[in-house]
Amino acid sequence: MRLAQKSEEAERFFRRTGITFNVYGQDDAEERLIPFDLIPRILSNREWTTLARGVDQRVRAINAFLHDIYNRQEILRAGIVPISVIAQNDAFLPQMIDFTPAGGVYTHIVGTDIVRTGENEFFVLEDNARTPSGVSYMLENRETMLQMFPELFSQIKVQRVSDYPKNLRASLEASAPPNCEGRPFVVVLTPGIHNSAYYEHSFLADQMGVELVEGHDLRIIDGRIKVRTTRGYRTVDVIYRRVDDDFLDPLTFNPQSMLGVPGIMDIYRAGNITIANAPGTGVADDKAIYSYMPEIIEFYTGEKAILKNVETHRCSEPDSLKYVLDNLSDLVVKEVHGSGGYGMLVGPAASKKEIEAFREKLIARPANYIAQPTLSLSTVPIFTEKGLAPRHVDLRPFALVSPKEINITPGGLTRVALTEGSLVVNSSQGGGTKDTWVLES
Repeated sequence: MRLAQKSEEAERFFRRTGITFNVYGQDDAEERLIPFDLIPRILSNREWTTLARGVDQRVRAINAFLHDIYNRQEILRAGIVPISVIAQNDAFLPQMIDFTPAGGVYTHIVGTDIVRTGENEFFVLEDNARTPSGVSYMLENRETMLQMFPELFSQIKVQRVSDYPKNLRASLEASAPPNCEGRPFVVVLTPGIHNSAYYEHSFLADQMGVELVEGHDLRIIDGRIKVRTTRGYRTVDVIYRRVDDDFLDPLTFNPQSMLGVPGIMDIYRAGNITIANAPGTGVADDKAIYSYMPEIIEFYTGEKAILKNVETHRCSEPDSLKYVLDNLSDLVVKEVHGSGGYGMLVGPAASKKEIEAFREKLIARPANYIAQPTLSLSTVPIFTEKGLAPRHVDLRPFALVSPKEINITPGGLTRVALTEGSLVVNSSQGGGTKDTWVLES
C-alpha cells in the first residue's frame, strides 16, 4: 500500500515539475510524462568501477577515432575500418576535414548504452556521441527519490549524481577556444519548444546557470558569435548545441533551416567558437561503425576492450546478409543511423507479416542495417499493480570530456521496458526510467 502511495506521489511530483517528452509522428504528440518506477536499480562499487573504466576507455577511443578520420585517416590506411563505411556515411562531414576543435575534444558529452546478461557480463549496445539525451531524467529521478525516501539515503551510502550540472559547465568552459578572455560564456542552443527534448534543454541551462538560446538569438559580429542580452550583444565562447548537424548552419548544410546560425561553421573553423558536441560526431553513433569498436579501441589505446560489443552482422556484407535473411525471426535488426527504438525489428516478438515486410526493406537497402542476436538480458524488479515484477533494463552512463579529463557520473540513466517480456526500453516506445544507485563501498 505504501509503495502504491509513493508511486502516485512520484507521478504528481513529475507532473508538477513538468518532466515531459514529446513523441513525434503521432496525432497525440503533446507532451507526456515519462513513466518512473520507484524501485531503484542498484550497482555495487566494484561493478561500477569496471563499467566506468570501460566507458572511459571507449570515450577516449571514440575521440581519437574522430580526430583521425577527419585528419590523417590512419585507421583507414591500416585497413581496420573500410573506407566505404566512412565515405558512404551521411554523418561524415567533409567540412570537418583538416580541422581540430579546441583541446582536441569532439565528443564533450557521451552517453553509452549498456546491458547486462549475467553476473559481471556487460555489453555495450550503442554509443551516443552526437547529442545524447536523458540526463535530466537521471537528475530528477534522484531528486524524486530523495524527497520520497530521505531515510533510505541516510542509511545507505549512495554516490551523488547532483554534481552533474556543475561538472558539465566546468567541462564546457575548459573546452573554450584559446582566444577566450575571462570566464568562458556558455549557452545552450535549442531548436525550440516543439523539440521532444526541450524540457531537458531548459532544465540543463537553468541548472548550469547559463542562457538558453535559439538560433535567432545569435548573430555574427566582428568574426565572433554574439548573443543578444538586455545590455547589448555579448560574445559567446561555447555553445552546447542540441540542434542536429543538418540544421546548424543554413549556409553550409540545409538551406531551409531556421534553427541554426548562418555562417557559424566559418566562425567555428576559424577557432572562434566551441560547439559541443562537434559537428560530424554522428559518425561514431553509426551502428556499422559500432561493429568495429573493439578494433578501434585496440588501434588507438593499445588495449583490449574492457566492455564487450554485442556480436554484430553487417548486412552490407553478402555472407552476413544471407545469414540475417535466413534467421530474421531470431535476430534484432537495426538501422545504422536509427535511434529511439524506431526502424528496428525484434524478430522473436514480430509477426510473420512484420518479418516479411522487413525482409523486403532489408533486401532493398542492406547497407542500411545491422543485425544482432537477441540477448538474454538480466532483469530488475519494478512496482506494478500486482506487486513487484521483473523487467528488462539498460543503463546509459554519461561521460563529460574536456581537454584535461573525462568525468563519468556514478550511475546514469536506467531505462526500463515496462511491458512484460519487452526488450525495448525507449521512452518513445513505452519505456520508463528508474533511479540508479551506485553504492559507495
